[in-house]
Amino acid sequence: MASCSSVVRSAVSVFFEYDTPRIAHIRSKKVGLINRLIQLTILGYIIGYVIVYKKGYQETDKVQSAVTTKLKGIIFSNDSNIPSIGVRTWDVADYVVPPQESNAFFVMTNVVPTPTQTQKTCPEDPTVDDIQCDSDEYCERRKGIAFLKGSGPLTGKCVDSDFPKFNGTKVCEIYGWCPVENDDMLQSLKEPVLQDAGNFTVFIKNNIEFPKFGVSRRNLPENEDDAYLSRCNYNPESSRDKFCPIFKLNTIVQGAGIEFNQIAAEGGVMQILIDWNCNLDHSISDCVPSYSFRRLDKGDFKISRGFNFRYANQFGVAQPDGSFKLYRNLYKAYGVRFLVTVQGTAGKFSVVPLLLNVGSGLALLSVATIICDIVVLYVLKARHFYRDKKYLDIKGPDAFEVLKEDSECSDGDNTPGRKPTFTESGSVSATDASTSQVR
Repeated sequence: MASCSSVVRSAVSVFFEYDTPRIAHIRSKKVGLINRLIQLTILGYIIGYVIVYKKGYQETDKVQSAVTTKLKGIIFSNDSNIPSIGVRTWDVADYVVPPQESNAFFVMTNVVPTPTQTQKTCPEDPTVDDIQCDSDEYCERRKGIAFLKGSGPLTGKCVDSDFPKFNGTKVCEIYGWCPVENDDMLQSLKEPVLQDAGNFTVFIKNNIEFPKFGVSRRNLPENEDDAYLSRCNYNPESSRDKFCPIFKLNTIVQGAGIEFNQIAAEGGVMQILIDWNCNLDHSISDCVPSYSFRRLDKGDFKISRGFNFRYANQFGVAQPDGSFKLYRNLYKAYGVRFLVTVQGTAGKFSVVPLLLNVGSGLALLSVATIICDIVVLYVLKARHFYRDKKYLDIKGPDAFEVLKEDSECSDGDNTPGRKPTFTESGSVSATDASTSQVR
């Protein structure tokens, strides 16, 4: 057990010490080989990866962009067996809702129309919870209540449902936009109403800028004329048409690895990704976009699959008394929402990032020394020999000395000059150092 005063003195002595690096030149094939391999690895990382591959000699800037879209296409549908759809021709004004969005556009592929709705009384949707009834008394107790998934407040009457699928079922009557929406018609459709919407085309015009370098570009081919632009379609396999900014919807969807008919029935969300990665050390004409596509929503969910929303066209009809009665055509639209995302970085040579990367890389070379020190001092068999050569203990003329103490911090006899001796019986007794003897 170390004495208490020795521990205190040892702790104080650390305050009056100073460590300085010492250079030890070690001649060893094993250690020298390890050192050179580590240095070469670090230099390869600095030169090959940081400076060459990652272009660590360039200053960079993020892209800023604006996107506009324009769709074209006409489709004819013949669903004469469904009166709410009938026979009609659909154009851009019918299937693009809303006409303009910021960096996005929607194309309708399927629809459940409810034409000529007006404000009046009618039977509620029988699939609404707690809406089916046996008598007026049941509905009277809920009079004035509008169910969360319903279409209007209850009038208190119990009437026959007008849904063919629920023929003979009684439901509570409501006041609202009547007749209420019935999407059972979707089950009678063999294919989506606008199944051929995959042949529609979209013209995507993208203007970008790298403000730090004062560079502006757009995704329209520079060396082509208007005649080419009016007839080209994007084709990733063609060296010329892969820069055409006109895309068939089929091409976009297939670029994500799916077929258009897989997404047309219930809708979905697609992403059009435009990448601008430009090396401005080369010709600015080489700064061109690349396109990729992916589906953002998952089409394999059991519930709430696809994408749909409702919109209405309202109009008024003059009445014989001179007033106007308000009507609307309600549409539950299924379709594909296309999101256009622009990303990219431009780089140009600059001395500052080059010096920073070179300086930080050279600092990594110290890692080789650290690893070699660990091997020499803790791994090799001659580690004790190397430690003696590496570390030198120097005592200055004013060094703080820790004196050895004979006394112990204990409750025993601490009389100076006495030491323990053994008696003839084997017991220990303290005797004077000058007269100790065995009794």
